[in-house]
Amino acid sequence: MMLLTFIIPVRHPDNARDWGALCARLSQTIASIAAQTHDDWRCVIVANEGASLPPMPERFFVERVTFGPNPHYDLQRDNLEAGYDAVRLDKGRRILSGMLAASDSDYFMVVDDDDFVSARLVEHVAQHRGANGWKINLGFLWNEDGQMMMGYDNFAHFCGTSLIIRSDLYELPQRFEDCSEAFIKSMLGSHKRIADALAERGKPLSPLPFRGAVYRIGHAGAHSKSGSILRAHIFCRETLKDVRKLVHNLRRLRVVDSAMRREFGLPGRKRSTAHVG
Repeated sequence: MMLLTFIIPVRHPDNARDWGALCARLSQTIASIAAQTHDDWRCVIVANEGASLPPMPERFFVERVTFGPNPHYDLQRDNLEAGYDAVRLDKGRRILSGMLAASDSDYFMVVDDDDFVSARLVEHVAQHRGANGWKINLGFLWNEDGQMMMGYDNFAHFCGTSLIIRSDLYELPQRFEDCSEAFIKSMLGSHKRIADALAERGKPLSPLPFRGAVYRIGHAGAHSKSGSILRAHIFCRETLKDVRKLVHNLRRLRVVDSAMRREFGLPGRKRSTAHVG
């Protein structure tokens, strides 16, 4: 049995504003996962037939699917629930395909294709093999190419890259066709519902005891349309009118140093190509 399989669901190319940029971010996510300090892991990337992908290092595999584009991918305010429902189905069936392709895994972790994970995750799972799994309540927010990060203490509610779950707790069928849409949407397509469902079954997830992932926010390809750290968490109306919250968020800002880049695989700052001539 493999200890942990990371699953990266990749959207249909027609749902990407810039496929080249998506692949560049995916390549950085791949590098982040590949830095694990324990070697009992693999990663399955689920992508459509014919979709170009970045080079894959050892332990990475591609599961090709034929699902069509999500017609409701661009969320509209006047029909948000239908949009979210379509996203849950599309993402969930991609995740299901990846999990069924790696059914000999003890644990699964779904990773969004533009996020970063701690290099210590697999080592922690190995040390506590048999546990139900973990919820990453503590994480970081990071602006693309930014030099600042902000610690975020309700991370699992905010980011999909936040759950490590023992595979048998999903109670997956052996065949894709035997899985209902309701199950796909609730247990696979929405990270916000899974932990509560498991707790109700008497199988609660434990909080990961360290900051386990980085949510890249504020870039053009972000489906959540998340804003920058400063705009969304410091200089926003809600924070500015609450002094305690403002101080709380300011205290959680930290400079991205070499140690953080090593642990999460964050890319270095882009150098300007401008020159005087």
